[in-house]
Amino acid sequence: MKIIAFYLPQFHQIPENDKWWGKGFTEWTNTRKAKPLFPGHYQPREPFQNNYYNLTDPKARKWQAEIAKKYGIYGFCYYHYWFKGKMLLERPFKEVLKTGEPDFPFCLSWANEPWTRRWDGLDHHVLMPQDYGSKEDWKQHFDYLLPAFLDRRYIRVNGKPLFIIYRPGHIPFCEEMLKYWDNLAKQNGLKGIFFVETLNSFPNSNVKGFHARVEFEPLYTTYHGECQNLSKTVGGFQGDRHVKDYDRVWSCILRRKPDKNKKTFPGAFVDWDNTARKGDEAGIFAGASPEKFSKYLTRQIHRAVSLYKSDFLFINAWNEWAEGAYLEPDKKYGFQYLKALKKALRNNGFK
Repeated sequence: MKIIAFYLPQFHQIPENDKWWGKGFTEWTNTRKAKPLFPGHYQPREPFQNNYYNLTDPKARKWQAEIAKKYGIYGFCYYHYWFKGKMLLERPFKEVLKTGEPDFPFCLSWANEPWTRRWDGLDHHVLMPQDYGSKEDWKQHFDYLLPAFLDRRYIRVNGKPLFIIYRPGHIPFCEEMLKYWDNLAKQNGLKGIFFVETLNSFPNSNVKGFHARVEFEPLYTTYHGECQNLSKTVGGFQGDRHVKDYDRVWSCILRRKPDKNKKTFPGAFVDWDNTARKGDEAGIFAGASPEKFSKYLTRQIHRAVSLYKSDFLFINAWNEWAEGAYLEPDKKYGFQYLKALKKALRNNGFK
């Protein structure tokens, strides 16, 4: 069982964020200002021992990989941001590739959404639009990705580098682009590319050319799980309509039957609370704990093996601090969520 955690690189300063959000902005800027919205609401989320790291620091990246490996994470899935040749937040992964450190498996997920002021990828208040261009632009993108695909640490399926696309339905001529990239990969000594479509809150695409799908939780289940009564009332919070029951969502995840006709990598989530980004309009999943996470993850790992016939399970996330979806140690729980993950693996007979 190879557990892969989605990894957010937005923990270092870039000129674009300075312009849009203020000088010195990183993900920590949002998390520090978060306020509790009701009694018992766990905000702000603060890292263990005030470890407000900067991902341009190789020591921070080494620390992440070391503790991830120690507690059973197989690899990171780094978010990749590409806007017709324009890149954002590329420096941490660029340095991982250049230095060969940390020596830890990885793959890439192209988060091909427009960047918006509401952090939702929808087409309003756009800060950085997406424009997919023509074959010339596709070639430029592939050439940028090729060194990563050729890296010995890159996670592969049947010898092909695993590459995830977050919103295939947003890409005109996506099927044509995938075929073009696959041919380019073969011309460069690879067996091709193992393309994976993300199942998330957006409508599922019918784009051909993908070898598998990955369940991005909890958004996929919340929007497409045919679940009932997910809302939860907490403390008279005026935004009750935005609060979901952690246990009910997990129960819905664990009831889903995988599509036997399409290879699917199951997903899991630690927690979810994006108060740091959206304030009173936040989406919150109430009731999470390390004990519950271990129990639910134990069952999901078993399902991954027995029902999905999958070697991979993708967790949201390693370090999505402003969405409350992180495995990294914090002040409230310390390393308990990482220990919960390790326990879930052992419960299924994995070291």
